[in-house]
Amino acid sequence: MTLLNYFLNQLEEEAAITRKFLTLLPEDQYQWQPHPKSMRLVVLATHIAELPGWIPMALNTTELDFSVEGYKPTIVANNAELQATFEKNLEEARTRLQNADAAELAELWTLRDGANIFFTTNKADVIRMSMSQQIHHRAQLGVFLRLLNVPIPGSYGPSADEMPMIEKAEA
Repeated sequence: MTLLNYFLNQLEEEAAITRKFLTLLPEDQYQWQPHPKSMRLVVLATHIAELPGWIPMALNTTELDFSVEGYKPTIVANNAELQATFEKNLEEARTRLQNADAAELAELWTLRDGANIFFTTNKADVIRMSMSQQIHHRAQLGVFLRLLNVPIPGSYGPSADEMPMIEKAEA
């Protein structure tokens, strides 16, 4: 299996899990945050929906400079718009990976804010990091949802909400 095929497979596997989480947001709780330093629920979920977009961005550019481009998050009003954002970014990532050349993965890419360079690494690592970020923030979203008493779906197996036998064993 090539690295590009591996990334495509991972993209699809993680997308299936992420979809389950993004459909659960209580729209009346979009502005909720568990702590003043935490993101609001809708901001976190939108960030997750945008993350697949880092794959084509990394493959199509040599850097992201926040001092030039700034960060303009997508604004969503409801779960349908959130899902559409995720699916759009997912399709763009899928298409770009399908059309990528393996040599592109070794090219260097930089994340910076003007003269402040956060990192320079190869594009394969940027793709890996974007997928890791999706997983990390999805877990964070799971905690947010749990605090809002929303039953959590399993990611890599059943969740506690999907296994009532766990509660019986602990009683």
